[in-house]
This record gives sequence, structure tokens and C-alpha cells, in this order.
Amino acid sequence: MQRFVAIWFRHLKTDRMIHYHPHLETAPFVLAFPDHGRMRITEVSASAKAKGIRVGMVVADARIIFPEIQVFDDKPSLADTLLKKLGLWCMRFTPVVAVDPPTGIILDVSGCTHLWGSEEMYLEDLTTKLKSLGYHIRAAMADTIGTAWAVSRFGKIKAVIRQGEQAEALLSLPPAALRLETAILERLQKLGLYQISSFMTMQRSALRRRFGQQLLRRLDQALGNENELMELLIPPEPYSERLPCLEPVQTRTGIEIALQQLLERLCKRLQQEGKGLRVATFKGYRIDHKTEQIHISTNHPSHAVSHLFSLFELKIATIEPAAGIELFILEASKVEVINPLQETLWSGNSSLESKEIAELLDRLESKLGSDIIHRYLPAEHHWPERSARLAESLEEKPTIAWSAGKLRPIQLLNQPQRIEVTAPIPDYPPMNFRYKGTLHKVVKSDACERIEPEWWLAGGLHRDYYIVEDEEGIRYWLFRSGHYEAGKNPSWFIHGFFA
Repeated sequence: MQRFVAIWFRHLKTDRMIHYHPHLETAPFVLAFPDHGRMRITEVSASAKAKGIRVGMVVADARIIFPEIQVFDDKPSLADTLLKKLGLWCMRFTPVVAVDPPTGIILDVSGCTHLWGSEEMYLEDLTTKLKSLGYHIRAAMADTIGTAWAVSRFGKIKAVIRQGEQAEALLSLPPAALRLETAILERLQKLGLYQISSFMTMQRSALRRRFGQQLLRRLDQALGNENELMELLIPPEPYSERLPCLEPVQTRTGIEIALQQLLERLCKRLQQEGKGLRVATFKGYRIDHKTEQIHISTNHPSHAVSHLFSLFELKIATIEPAAGIELFILEASKVEVINPLQETLWSGNSSLESKEIAELLDRLESKLGSDIIHRYLPAEHHWPERSARLAESLEEKPTIAWSAGKLRPIQLLNQPQRIEVTAPIPDYPPMNFRYKGTLHKVVKSDACERIEPEWWLAGGLHRDYYIVEDEEGIRYWLFRSGHYEAGKNPSWFIHGFFA
């Protein structure tokens, strides 16, 4: 059975201002936004509401009621930004969170409440922590989003609605609790239907004819007769494990124990499905509402607990538990199928399929960075800088063989760099060249190798490559772009270095 929690932030933006400006806690103030040449109030603080000031009033009228009222400019996008941040904070209670503009958040808490002992304790912990942040909230739990939303805003009964009791919870609530359009609410008001119980048992055909399909749809959603989709803030990872803590964890040993337990759970599941993770994130939610996280990646899909733990272990020192971490989450954002390999009697396997080599590369990347190791495969292009491409993984196979017929430099520049050259006559190698301000005298050179571009990709001049050696015995790979023409000398470039 699904269970949902609806949270209503009664003074969302003003509570946020009080959080950053504590001196406003007792001072009545409002937020306002220009509307047809007048400043109209968009949100009021709790103290201003107690003075009789309401949302929608003009600032000039509010000053008549309470002349000392403080007015601040509102930002249209502020509510959405705050709800997203609060939604991310709520993910310590459940991974399924949706924003409900303009002042609400919806949580799918199915299967989560038992970790707190009961649904009442779960909801009490959630509301207590939000109130400790300075927010005036109301929250309710029910089988459906519609009922939880209605009770959180209009209910005067218990906040936890038992399974199957949503109809009883809705009977005494006003029609506005069904999230209906203003025109429908006005029509119900004119007919004297002041409570949901007044029309809940009426014939559906009569309700549809008089009020349209929206009333029936909202009623069915609240009663659980029709599913209501949630637009999730962050879609939960299909491979994820959570570990709430009875007491906040502050030590490295405690963090390692939590990581070990989460890895064992996740890897056991992956092993049963014949899969391994490629990218994983370990998150720690601190009691001061901040989140610490570290990431790892592997070259081969792996479900080896010891190996994955060793990769995380190198980064645990970057986690700052501060006052303590109350929840740990391990997510595998990229998972791949593990291809079974033939077991060998001799362990001297040095191929890319070797488990030892893959784990060595993982450890090197964890220590030195993800951009320190690269693997290249041959590509079908004539230009040397295009003749190799970056491989996506160790399992990727080359589509063509490496060209072994021509001598190539051990270091190839990503892009050729222009140089100044002195050549005796056309089609001869240079006598000297200047590279980065240094003059190099050529003492040896080989014959020309001509490389032309692919006509079906892009036009361009041909290149005549030379291997030259300077007086210090260093060899370079130079080329001339195009032919010599009357009154115009071709450009020369350096493209690589030999050992």
C-alpha cells in the first residue's frame, strides 16, 4: 500500500527571510510585487497576519491597517528555488520527492516509515526538524496525494490518516481541499455545497454535467480510485541503498562501517543480477542539514566489495561529519552487465580483460584523477591527429587494425603548430627551423611522405611530412602544407616528436 506525505509551508518566503535575518522574527513584514502600477502583497509573515494583513492586499491599504509594516520586494522565482532546496533536504526521509508549487512538497514514504518505528514517529521527526529550521508548516500522511494535501491544509483531525480511511477524512473538509479551479468552487458555493460530504455521494453523471470532469477526477484521486503521477525532483536510482543511524556518526571508523554495510547490500543485489557498478556515489546527510558525498568510477563493471571499498577509502578523508551524519546513502548511477570470463589455471594474464589490471587502473584513477589514464583506438582518417579516438571503456574493441607500415612519432601534438623554416629549393626538406623562439639546425632528414585529406569529409591542402634531426640528435616530425607557388611560400608546421 502506498503512503504519501504532503507538507504545506504556510509562510515559505517570509520564514526564509527570518532564517537569514533573525531580527525580523517579531517584526510584522510582507513581500510585495508590482501589479498594474501598485505594490500588491504576495506573502505575509506570521506576525503581520496576526495584525489582519492578508495576501492580495495593496501595500497602501496594509499601511492603513498597520502603519509600521515593513515591505520587501518579492522575487517571482524565489518560491521555486526554496522548494527545490527543501525537497533535496527531504530526501533524507525518502528518495521519492516532488515539488508542489507554490508552497508545498509531496513525499512518497511507502516502505520508509518503519525505520522510524511508526508513521506517527516518522511524521513527528519530519515536522520537528523542519520547524527547527524556522518554517511554519503543516503536514499529513494518507494513502493518496489528494487526501494528504487536503488534510495538511484544511484538516482539523489527526495528521496520520489510516489506510483506507481517506473518505472519512474528507467528509468535513471544504471543496477547496480537492484542489479545484476557482470557477468550480464559486459554483459549489452558490449551490450551498460547503463540504465535500454534500456532494461526495451524488450521482457522477449529475456532477459531471454541472461541474465538469475535473471535480470527479480530483475526487477519484483523493479517494484512491485514480492514480496521480508525481513529477519527481530527482528520479531515484534503481540501484540504491540507505542506512539511517540511531545516533549521529562523527568518526572515520563509523563512516567506514556504514560504507561497508551499504556495499555488501548493493553488491549482493548486483551479483544476483549478474551486474556490476561503473559509477557510484556515497552520500552522508549531516544533522546540520548539509550533505557530504564522494564518487568513484571503475573501468570494468564490478561487484567486488573489497575492491570498491578500497576506492572509496581513498576519499573518505574528504568527508567532514561536523556535528554528525544521520543518514548514509549509496547510489550506483551507472550499472552494466558483467560478461563471464573463462577461469584460467595460470594467473599471468596481462590483457585488458584481466581483473587485476582493471582494478589497478581504478586505484590509479582514484588517487591521481579520472583524466590521468586514457585508452585510444584507431580511427579511419588520413590526418594523423584524427587517426586515433578515445575509447569509452576497456571492453570496447577496435573496428580496424593499427597502421604499422609507417614510422610515427612517440608524441603527437593535438594540433600542428606553425614554425619558421628555411628550405633550399621547393620539395626539399628544411635546412633549419625556428620553434618557440629556438633555432634548430637540421643535420639529417628522410624522404617526403605525402598525406592528403579525405575528399568526402573536407577539402584542404595536402601535407608533405619529413622526419628531421637537429644538431642535438632530437628528431621532429615536420610537414609543408601545399605546394610552392609563385610569389607565395607555403606554411610549415611541427606535428610530433620522436624518442
